[in-house]
Amino acid sequence: MAPFRVFIGWDSREDIAYQVARRSLIRHASIPVEVAPIKLGELVAQGLYTRQVDPLASTEFTYSRFLVPHLAGYTGWALFVDCDFIFFGDVAELRRHMDPKYAVLCVQHDYRPKETSKMDGVPQSAYPRKNWSSFMLFNCDHPSTRALTPEVVNRESGAYLHRMQWARDEEIGALPTGWNWLEGWYEKPAAGYPQAVHHTRGGPWFENWQHVDYAREWLEEAAAWKAEAGAA
Repeated sequence: MAPFRVFIGWDSREDIAYQVARRSLIRHASIPVEVAPIKLGELVAQGLYTRQVDPLASTEFTYSRFLVPHLAGYTGWALFVDCDFIFFGDVAELRRHMDPKYAVLCVQHDYRPKETSKMDGVPQSAYPRKNWSSFMLFNCDHPSTRALTPEVVNRESGAYLHRMQWARDEEIGALPTGWNWLEGWYEKPAAGYPQAVHHTRGGPWFENWQHVDYAREWLEEAAAWKAEAGAA
């Protein structure tokens, strides 16, 4: 069986967040996974990313995430996830949702943040379908997904891309909330863990975000990665 392809957004300010997301995803996976970072500098060097710098972009992968279908060769299924996640679930469970009628699947939040800033002082914004694009399961064979060419990703507006206007509404499938559990927005489950916790407001890698939900588990995962990296 070919590995399940996962692309995680990478930001130079948050390498440790990427490492925790990657390690926790692999640790809980019961199937082979192939995890790759989406690094803006590499995409620019390859000529795949040519957009001008957007001062409102909160991460280095704000727009480059939509290159995932291209990077996956427009075949099979591929997952994109922001770096500010920690996984407690097995991504093998996502296979039950892979219906070929969908171009993309995501958790369809009605997220309306009250904060005016997030992370390390980045302005917080509100817009329709906010955070839908932070965890996207792409059907790379679907005609609407195949239309996400580098030219389209570099040309179209943030609204067009993040609100998934490149797909018809009936082509956007819904995933269970636990796969993109927004910390500070959803209530913690009475037992167990969500499959994937998203520290969308800011996480324990920032000094002022040490007391968020699941901070202890995140810090433990970070410590384990650092110990492994130091021993390598």
